[in-house]
Amino acid sequence: MKVYQSNEIKNISLLGSSGSGKTTLVEAMLYESGVIKRRGTIESKNTVSDYFPVEKEYGYSVFSTVAQIEWLNKKLNFIDCPGSDDFIGGVVTSLNVTDTALILLNTQYGVEVGTSNHFRYTEKFNKPVIFVTNQLDQEKADFDKTVEELKENFGSKVVLIQYPISTGAQFNAVVDVLKMKMYKWKPEGGVPEVLDIPTDQLEKAQELHNALVEAAAEHDEALMEKFFDQGSLTEDEMRMGIRKGLLTRDMFPVFCVCAEKDMCVRRLMEFLGNVVPSVNETQKPQTKEGVEIAPDAKGPTSIYVFKTSVEPHLGEVSYFKVMSGTLKEGDDLQNIDRSSKERISQIYAVAGQVRTKVEEMVAGDIGATVKLKETRTGNTLNAKGVDYDFKEIRYPEPKYRRAIRAAAEADEEKLNEILTRMHEEDPTWIIEQSKELKQTILSGQGEFHLRTLKWRIENNDKIQIEYKEPRIPYRETITKAARADYRHKKQSGGAGQFGEVHMIIEPYFDDMPDPVNYKFGGQEYKISVRDKQVIDLDWGGKLVFINSIVGGSIDARFLPAILKGVMDRMEQGPLTGSYARDVRVIIYDGKMHPVDSNEISFRLAGRNAFAQAFKEAGPKLLEPVYDVEVLAPSDRLGDVMSDMQGRRAVIMGMSSEKGFEKLAAKVPLKEMSSYSTSLSSLSGGRASFSMKFAGYELVPMDIQDKLLKEYEATKKEDE
Repeated sequence: MKVYQSNEIKNISLLGSSGSGKTTLVEAMLYESGVIKRRGTIESKNTVSDYFPVEKEYGYSVFSTVAQIEWLNKKLNFIDCPGSDDFIGGVVTSLNVTDTALILLNTQYGVEVGTSNHFRYTEKFNKPVIFVTNQLDQEKADFDKTVEELKENFGSKVVLIQYPISTGAQFNAVVDVLKMKMYKWKPEGGVPEVLDIPTDQLEKAQELHNALVEAAAEHDEALMEKFFDQGSLTEDEMRMGIRKGLLTRDMFPVFCVCAEKDMCVRRLMEFLGNVVPSVNETQKPQTKEGVEIAPDAKGPTSIYVFKTSVEPHLGEVSYFKVMSGTLKEGDDLQNIDRSSKERISQIYAVAGQVRTKVEEMVAGDIGATVKLKETRTGNTLNAKGVDYDFKEIRYPEPKYRRAIRAAAEADEEKLNEILTRMHEEDPTWIIEQSKELKQTILSGQGEFHLRTLKWRIENNDKIQIEYKEPRIPYRETITKAARADYRHKKQSGGAGQFGEVHMIIEPYFDDMPDPVNYKFGGQEYKISVRDKQVIDLDWGGKLVFINSIVGGSIDARFLPAILKGVMDRMEQGPLTGSYARDVRVIIYDGKMHPVDSNEISFRLAGRNAFAQAFKEAGPKLLEPVYDVEVLAPSDRLGDVMSDMQGRRAVIMGMSSEKGFEKLAAKVPLKEMSSYSTSLSSLSGGRASFSMKFAGYELVPMDIQDKLLKEYEATKKEDE
């Protein structure tokens, strides 16, 4: 393979809903470019793209796959992304390192929620978009309806390059209004006949050609002037105009393919090679400091590792993009994130599971290497003396949680090692060892996402695992002031233990004025603040600890012990054992013994006094509440709304967004446990949602009572 320069390299994300045909299109492109000699199929489980055992088992893409082809003296690096929203991490990763997005549509279904989700990510990353309509040979294919939906959703920037003569079983020809020719295929596809446009299609073709010329001319003043003068542009001028329109996201060209029959694939590749911007024409990547780095082959060498995977028969593979300079086999680089050295022993150009060894790659190219010792996903590797550090990829918040454990206790340590490795492969799998919940919590993008992980662990690593409903991280707080005192006294030969603490507790809020006096049971308690500590709790909220002791009834050296006792109960709240928060504690009196008082005595006295006061202070449970956004088809909105209301949701608003209805709500975490599965069932897989932590809110009394009873029952079982 020749060494391609930055102006010859095109990096392209291949996006689209599940079933849109991305893997099949990649297979056809690899075949047409000669990378493979025979096209595989998903049904036969022999495609180049979906080569992991779990992908063969389930019949859908789980991982994003790099696939390079050489075409028209250009190198096209594709990243084939999974279509399911559960594997959105692959889309986000891909758009961070590519420059153009192809969005495939299944013309049987038109614009799907996945189409809209992926398009929104291209907006976020400001990437050019080309729409590719696929499955035109299917009986229910409706090209015109698909184009109508594209224009409805994405506006007048949607411009046809091609349209089919007919769809369904008789599909075998398209009219190309850029070249003003008809392409026709034999049943086996491949190389088409290039013919004149039939008479009955000329008027339609000319109209679409004129619209394309006008759209191409809009992005260049010289082209616009020529268009006004001559009423037309040459094919090369149109390509230049389309390229400029792509770069500014002012044009979204539409192509036709039938990937399964290898029809129109070559023409699509020709357009990508001739028109799509090269890496030197697109936006420059930025370092964490916001410095733009040009993809200059003569610059200092720097690569960014965007993906790590453990692959059959090869071990750990690191996928990288050359950000600057020229990477050569044998280069020694510095990992700036881990302060370690790495030798690039081998460089591969990658086409799925087909890997071609190369000696070097220049800025903008995408490749892979093996046997890096310390490098992880998101790390930057530089030549000596270079301090580039590229931004880490930010992924969506997780939407589905389960507690995970090994079926056999002896496998727990090994399971933790596997989970850490899998997070490296897919950063949207989040693993948390929760001290609070006493569970290992695995979070991901949906039920399929976690089911896939379970399959891999049980079939590849041979460890049986169990998923359980995760406990909810409730918080405890109080709603009114209360007073308590507690004496700890113990005498058992020799030195005894004695400590007595009198305290007042009350709810705390920011900027609360210092206390002055309180009244309990007809008795008034005057407070003089001698010392105040404001403690930001690790689990959220605050504890304010005030020393108001006068007359030396408790020596100052015992106050830290009392605070430790209070913190003991804050960490294991008196109601349900959950963390407590937003409490002000005032120590106003007590007693000590000249011989028997010590730190442990006052720690125990402080802990028990706090527990007593807490239960008298109108204790309440707080639950985590999330901001949830649902994107659903209009015809399913009623069902989605009804389901939400059954989840104690507070509807915050509704709006329409590009053919879908957007519902915003605040929902308790407990009610979101299996929402991804329910939403998929309600919408026939056509809806999606996102969720983000909003804060803690009071639990309704009936639910609080139920939780308290459950906790008491659990405590009795443990005794």
